Amino acid sequence: MMGCITNFFTYETTKSVVVKSWTIGIFNRVVQLLILTYFIGWVFVHEKAYQIRDTAIESSVMTKVKGFGVYNNRLLDVADYVTPTQGSSVFCVITKLITTENQVQGYCPESETKCIRDDDCRKFMGRSGGNGIMTGKCVSFNNYSSTCEIRGWCPAEIDSIQIDPMMEVENFTIFIKNSIRFPLFNFTKGNFLPTITDKYIKMCNFHPVTDTYCPIFKVGDVVKFAHQNFTDIALKLRGGVIGIKIGWMCDLDQSEDSCNPTYSFTRLDAVSQKNNVTPGYNFRYAKYYKMENGTEYRTLLKAYAIRFDVLVNGNAGKFNMIPTLINMVAAFTSVGVGTVLCDIILLNFLKGAEQYKAKKFEEVSESQIISDISHSNGLYRKSCSQLSVKQDEKLSNDSGAFSIGH
Repeated sequence: MMGCITNFFTYETTKSVVVKSWTIGIFNRVVQLLILTYFIGWVFVHEKAYQIRDTAIESSVMTKVKGFGVYNNRLLDVADYVTPTQGSSVFCVITKLITTENQVQGYCPESETKCIRDDDCRKFMGRSGGNGIMTGKCVSFNNYSSTCEIRGWCPAEIDSIQIDPMMEVENFTIFIKNSIRFPLFNFTKGNFLPTITDKYIKMCNFHPVTDTYCPIFKVGDVVKFAHQNFTDIALKLRGGVIGIKIGWMCDLDQSEDSCNPTYSFTRLDAVSQKNNVTPGYNFRYAKYYKMENGTEYRTLLKAYAIRFDVLVNGNAGKFNMIPTLINMVAAFTSVGVGTVLCDIILLNFLKGAEQYKAKKFEEVSESQIISDISHSNGLYRKSCSQLSVKQDEKLSNDSGAFSIGH
C-alpha cells in the first residue's frame, strides 16, 4: 500500500536526449514533412480551413414547363399535363392518363374483387383500399364474372387497361429560376448570370459542356443525364422521380463572378426499379361538375408521371482569423507525432534500444536528491527543483540535453 501511495505522489518532467542516427533522423524528418504537406496541401489549400463557412443556405426555386403533346386524339398543353400549377420546386409531368368519366355517388360492382357468393365479400368489409366501401354483397359485374358490391363513386375505376404514354414529353422544356442567400455573409446570387441575354435564353438548352449555365432543360436530356432511359420510364416503369440538384460552392475571398451554380441529376426512386408491385410514380385527381338537377358527378383521372424534385444545396466560405489560428496550432502540434513514432522505433526495434531507455527514463528519489546536494557542497542550493543524474551519464551544457552517438 505504501508503495502504491509513493508511486502516486510522483512528478514526471521532460528530458531531452539527442540521438545521432541517420536512420531515425531521416525517418523523423520524413514524417514531419508528410504531416506539414497534409496540412498545407489538403487542410489549407484544398479544404480552405482558414475560412469560416456558412452552410445555412436560403433558396427560392421557380419552375415553368413548356411544350405541346397529343394524347387520345387531344392536343394537351402545360395546363393539362403539369401538376401542381404553381411552379414550385416539386412538380409532375404527366405521361399517360386512365380516365373514368361520369362517376356519381351510388352502389355498383367493384372491378377487382371477384366473388361467387356473399360470404366471399363479407370478409373484405371494414378494410381500406379498393374503390369504395364494401357492402358485403356479391353482384354481377359482366356476363362472365361477379364482383363484390361497393358504395362510392360509380362506375368503379378500371386501371388495368394498357394505354400508351405521350412520347412528346421527351421534348418538353423545364425553365428553372433559382435565387440563393448566405445569411452569415449577407450574400445573394441567382442562376441567371450577367452574361445571359434574352436572345440566349430563347435559343439555349442546358448541356454540361457547351451550355453549363443555361437554365432551360429538355426533359429527355434530364432523364439521360440521370443515367435513365426515357422510353423505359414512360412505358415499362410507368413514371419515376428525377432529382435536379443545384450546387452552390462559393469562395467569397474571390470575386462574386466566381460563385456560380453547378447542375447534377439523379434518379431518386431507384429502388422502385427493382420492385414489380408498385413501380414508377402515379397519383389520382378528379374534376367535379353538376347536372342541371343539382346532382354532382366527376371525371376521375389516374395519372402516371415523371416527378421532378429541384434540390438546392451549397456553402460559402470567407477568410477568418479564428479558424486559421486553430488549424495552424493543430498543424504544429501534429508535427510532434513524428517524435512519438521515433520513440516507439528507438525503444523497441533499433539496435541499442536498452541504451536509449537508460538515457530517456530515470528515477530520482528524494533521498538521492538530498545526498547529491550534500555531496556537491551546496552546488545546487540556488534551485531545489534541479535533479541530479547518475554518475555514469555525461552532462551536456545545453540545458540538460544528452547525446547518444550513432
